[in-house]
Amino acid sequence: MAEARASGAPTVLRVILGKRLHDLREKAGCSYERAARELDVTHATVRRMEKAEVGLRIPYVEKLLALYGVDAAEAATFIDLARQGNRPGWWHRYRDVLPSWFSAFVSLEGEAAIIRAYEPHYVPGLLQTEDYAHSVLRAGRPGATTEELERLVELRRERQSLLARPDAPLLWVVMDETVLRRPIGSPEVMRAQLDRLAGACEMPQVRLQIMPFDAGPHPAMYGPFHIFRFQIRELPDVVFTESLVGAAYLDDVDDVSTFLEALDRMCAQAAPAHSTAAILDGIRKEI
Repeated sequence: MAEARASGAPTVLRVILGKRLHDLREKAGCSYERAARELDVTHATVRRMEKAEVGLRIPYVEKLLALYGVDAAEAATFIDLARQGNRPGWWHRYRDVLPSWFSAFVSLEGEAAIIRAYEPHYVPGLLQTEDYAHSVLRAGRPGATTEELERLVELRRERQSLLARPDAPLLWVVMDETVLRRPIGSPEVMRAQLDRLAGACEMPQVRLQIMPFDAGPHPAMYGPFHIFRFQIRELPDVVFTESLVGAAYLDDVDDVSTFLEALDRMCAQAAPAHSTAAILDGIRKEI
């Protein structure tokens, strides 16, 4: 029987439901092979459902919940959530320009309660001005058409609405001083971007720290990364790292702990958040 493959990356809800299916199966003492026989599929399909690598086909879910001995009320709630989890995220309408590997990032970003990041190259997307975003995207996608670039900037603008929500996440970013001194676009573009960052420093849910040149080496000089933390207990912390051709999403406890420890040490080494506005102002006067 054919698998129900997901369109693009999974929503966070589908990831949670997959983990819940895994827990229910183990609690019931049921093997992958037994669950697969119930669905008349391979055990790999059951594994992919639990890892949110394929969509949650409702008939499959109903059979598994019955096999695992889930009561009717809980099963009904689960089925309703599965239907919601199978719906494409709002970013699906940008699938013509959005790399599939980045769709998961947008989903995680939208559901996180805390977003922590280290950025050695560019201002994070959630804090970019449109002109700065245009320049960054043009450099990263030299072959893109004007229309494609406009679509990507529009996507970035929609992502930024996250910070205006009543339940906006805490955004805590450590940026290298290089980010503020690398000219992106014209001097006017850079001054406007520094003003945007200064305004962000006044937002209660945003914390910005600068890693100055004279701070010397630090634990994450190899590249940028994000750490997402969620209020939903079933979802572990997730680390995101990217390259020119894709990304890695890590949720292994040891891996995440390594990144968290590095970022904690960097926060202690960087200039304190209360000094960021003054640093931005000083650099702005030099442009």
